[in-house]
Order: sequence, then C-alpha cells, then structure tokens
Amino acid sequence: METVNTSRRMAAPETNGAATGLRAYEDLRHWLEIVDSVGELKKLRGAHWKLEIGTLAELIARERQGTIPALLFDNIPEYPTGSRILFGQYCSFRRLALTLGLPLESTGLDLVDRFRKKLSSLKPIPPRLVKTGPVLENRLAGDDIDLYKFPVPFIHELDGGRFIGTACAAITRDPDENWTNLGTYRAMVHDRKSMGLFTSSVSKHARVHMEKYFKQGKPCPVVVTVGQDPLLLLGAGSPLEFGSSELDYCGGLRGKAFDVVEGEVTGLPFPAHAEIAIEGFMHPGDIKREGPFGEWLGYYGSEMQDTPVVRVERIYHRNDPILCCARPGRPPTDYSLANCVIIAAHIWDHVEKAGLPNVKGVWCLEPGVGRLFNVISIKQAYPGHARQALYLASQVLGGAYIGRFVVVVDDDIDPTSIFDVLWAMATRCDPEKSIEILRRCWSGALDVAIAPENRGLNSRALIDACKPYERRSEFPPIAESSEELKAKVREKWRDLIFG
Repeated sequence: METVNTSRRMAAPETNGAATGLRAYEDLRHWLEIVDSVGELKKLRGAHWKLEIGTLAELIARERQGTIPALLFDNIPEYPTGSRILFGQYCSFRRLALTLGLPLESTGLDLVDRFRKKLSSLKPIPPRLVKTGPVLENRLAGDDIDLYKFPVPFIHELDGGRFIGTACAAITRDPDENWTNLGTYRAMVHDRKSMGLFTSSVSKHARVHMEKYFKQGKPCPVVVTVGQDPLLLLGAGSPLEFGSSELDYCGGLRGKAFDVVEGEVTGLPFPAHAEIAIEGFMHPGDIKREGPFGEWLGYYGSEMQDTPVVRVERIYHRNDPILCCARPGRPPTDYSLANCVIIAAHIWDHVEKAGLPNVKGVWCLEPGVGRLFNVISIKQAYPGHARQALYLASQVLGGAYIGRFVVVVDDDIDPTSIFDVLWAMATRCDPEKSIEILRRCWSGALDVAIAPENRGLNSRALIDACKPYERRSEFPPIAESSEELKAKVREKWRDLIFG
C-alpha cells in the first residue's frame, strides 16, 4: 500500500487517529446502520423514480414535524430489489455531527463552533492507495455499460432529464500540477454511455482542470462517484483553496487516510468503499445540450445549454449499490442545513485567522441556502470593529462566492435566530449610516438575480446591526427580564410553562 499525492499545497502530516478523533463509522453502509439505530432513517418501498421520489423528499423536508429523516428508497418500479436511492443525508444536526466526527448532541452554533475548532487545527492526511475494495465487486465495460442500470431519478417536474449526479463527487486532476480535486457538479444522463457534467462557473476547479486539458488538445479524465462516504460529499462541496485536495482534507477530518483505488482507464484515485463510480473522459469540442435543473438557489438558474459530455468507459459498483441523491430547490432541502454549518464554520475560521477578535458566532441562515444571508456576532472592542467583521466575512473563502447579505450583530443576539437578527436590524440599524454596498463581487452562473449575460459578478449588502460603538454604553436597555429572574420564575412555574 502507498500514499497518493493528491494535493499541491497540503503537506502530509505526522498524525494518528487518536489525536484527531476517529469517527464511529467506516463507510456509507455503516453510517446508515448508525443513523437507523438512532431513529433517523426511514425506509420507503415502491416509490417511482419519475417525480414521486423527488416529491416525497420535498414533502418530508418541508412538511414533516420534528427531525427530518434520511430516506432510503427500495423496491423501485422497473428495478430489482436492492437497487436503492438515498436522499436527505444531512437534514439533521445529529447526522451532520456523526459525519464530521463530532459529539452527536452538537446542534446549531455549538456544532459550528466545534467544527470550526476542528478546522483551525486540521492536518490533511493524503489517501492510501490499495489494490482492491468493495467498489470493485462489479465492473462494467464496453457494451455492458449502462447508466440506466441504476434507478436514476427524474426529480423536478421541469427538469430536462434524469440526473444521476446530484449528491456526487467528480474527481479530476490538474494536468500541470498533479493535484486532485473533488467537486459537486450536477450530471444529467444523456444515454446509456454518456452524461453531461455541468461545472457552471469558470472558477470551479474541475472546470479549470478541464480547460487545461482542452488547451493541450487532450481529453480530460474524470471519475464521478454517485454513492460515497457522506464526509466526502461534504468535502466535495466545501470551500477549499485552489490546489488543495478534498481527499486530503477529508482524511484530516476523519483522522485517518481514505483508501482509494485507481481507475483502469484514467488512473484517477477514487474511494475504495464507494457505492458507484463512473469513469470516463470529456473530449475537446464534445458538447451536448443539458438541463434545465432545479438548483440549490431554489430556481431553474440556467436554461438548456451546451455542456461537456462524459463518455463513460467503465462503471464500478458494489453489490446492491446505493445511489446517493439530493433534491435541491426551494429550501429547506437535502443539504441547506449542511451548507449553513459548513460555510459558517469556514467563515468563522478564516476571519479569526485574518485577525478579527472577539467573534462569538457565525451562522448562515437556512432561507439563504447557506450562502446568501450570513450573520456574524462579535463583542465590539474598538471603533470600526463591526465594519471590519462585515468586510472580512463577505470576502474570506466561504463567504465570497455568491453572497448577498452579511449582517453583523452584537453578542447579545443569537445569529442562528432569524427573529433575533431581524429585530437587531430593525432597531439598531440606521440604513443611511449602517449599510454598505460592495460591487463587482464573485458570483456564478446560477445567480438568478443577475441577468444571464452579466453573471459572474454581483453586489453585496453589508449591514451593521450592532449598537453604535460610540453610544453602546448609553444605548437604551433591553426590555426583558434578567436571566436570574427568568430562572427563578421558570423553576417556580415549571409545570405551567412546560406542562
């Protein structure tokens, strides 16, 4: 066995599992066993791949009271028993904590803080190359290749086709610098042996890799896993620096290396415990109309357009494979909560490393789909502290891409509470003095507020909802009971209040 060099900038650390904390599971199937044991897995049988499964995922996310379970579909019409689809991996704090190797009781800002602390001391661990793994139990080549072998869902009514890649990890390698990237990009099935891969923005790392190959007149190799350890999916969607490998990053979060095998035709590494891996090439000039698709912003953010085609040369899969999917759309969705936690932790980590003191919390409001409406709480220490927090939170890695609003609040405001945040904005913010507009910021191809011909750049509203620094000691006191009085009365009248 050997270590795979997947990253340009992240050096291999000297570490051990005990130092970083081993998780309680080894692969997706073990993760599902744990999720089932804590009552957060719902098994559904007989739902159809065309619209019914996608609509059930939407209804349960939007209308179910209490914890939203992960949904494992089986007995799908037209497919054999055991060909399963998983939706809703990250719709609860407990499942996010399990995936990130954190205490299962972690919720809200506590979960963000724990993850932020893990990020601040993260030491990447490169993957370990092995000869075999469960993903190699089945190998399809030549005429046996068939993407429709799996129950690929038709998710939204206005979608342009069946999308096999909605909770996937696309693996590419920089042809010049030899570092490996994992990214989450949608993939629409064109036919049995080809699919589109929509990398949207020119800044996306897989898009950069692809264009480098094309400029050299070469096909771009790619492996797309559509069933994998939930941590790898979180990693594939995380904001990492260009040149950093998500495989190394996830190894660091996990506390030990991921085992990977190499593709027969591309040589690319992919997880040995993946459920399904699709290997092929994108060729220069080989494009096909793709989309539309209901996207994570909650809209059909792009029309049908020419998209590079992946010509599939191998499919590898486990016995009775689990196809991992997500239903993006109007929030809440399969991963809107995960976006809130992951992006908030990255913003918090980066602003502190940039020198911002007294940060008490960062949260991305879920209606803002984890990026568009971000809140940072500080304990003001000096004049201009609040503005410094706003500018940093809007532009550090994590907050810079397709942002819209950044709000800074005092430390008496809970940044996870939409009610508290709006109250602070309404009562502590004088629009003339408290709102700044940044222009020509980093946006993307799915930003529906921007006309299609102008996408790539947008503006940001930075809202100072703190008490004015120079008046903070004279600011009127809040009209609410003290914590001591509330505790006393709460204890005396507990049966009336909570009975």
